[in-house]
Amino acid sequence: MSSSRIQRWKCVCAYDGRYFSGWQSQPDGRAVQDVIERRLKGIFSRDVRIHSSGRTDAGVHAHGQVFHFDAEWKHGAAKLLAAFRGGLPPAIQVRSVRPAAATFHARFSARGKVYCYQLHPGGLADPFQGPFCWSIYQKLNVEAMRAAARRLTGRHDFRAFSAFNRVAAENTVRHLRRLEVTGRGARLRITAEADGYLYKMVRSLVGALVAVGRGKLTPGEVEAILRSAHRTHAIQTAPAQGLFLVRVIY
Repeated sequence: MSSSRIQRWKCVCAYDGRYFSGWQSQPDGRAVQDVIERRLKGIFSRDVRIHSSGRTDAGVHAHGQVFHFDAEWKHGAAKLLAAFRGGLPPAIQVRSVRPAAATFHARFSARGKVYCYQLHPGGLADPFQGPFCWSIYQKLNVEAMRAAARRLTGRHDFRAFSAFNRVAAENTVRHLRRLEVTGRGARLRITAEADGYLYKMVRSLVGALVAVGRGKLTPGEVEAILRSAHRTHAIQTAPAQGLFLVRVIY
């Protein structure tokens, strides 16, 4: 096959994280990457490796995960999208397929990501929302959560909000451009936008804001934890099911 005919394809997909063991390929073959690569093998009759904007953990959902791959395809993007959709399970949807420059990389070309986390305070969410949010039985002090979010926004060392065991060797400085708490009553959303994230960083930020909302931490104490660069048991990692990768920014 002539390499001059190989095209790089940029794809955006959505998935329901309940049915997969995360994004990254796993020995059990149940990761989102495994499922998509099996479909590509069915389309191209050979193994095709995909590269994503980053991993999501088991149970985390996506509206706009981005991946790319290289392959020869003579029939245009619309037919490639149709071929994708014809063989994927209902819990994964490829939303768009388009040609990309050979220099494009789903991970290394990204300038940031937007995540959102859905909360249902004040009781148990109904069966149609429950799998996609964190139900919290008490009401939350939203204004205190917003005050804490303002203290976390900016360029900081977020080591205290990482779940890595051996984080010392990694650059843990990130620019958290936005951390907002929106909504009211039993429907709250926390939106984060950053140039990059540490392992379980968004879920740790949510855990900290919820602790503030419950009155277990003050905004000042959350800021002190941030400055300490030390992981503490006061920061709970929020459950995976409420987290969505919304968009990758290029």
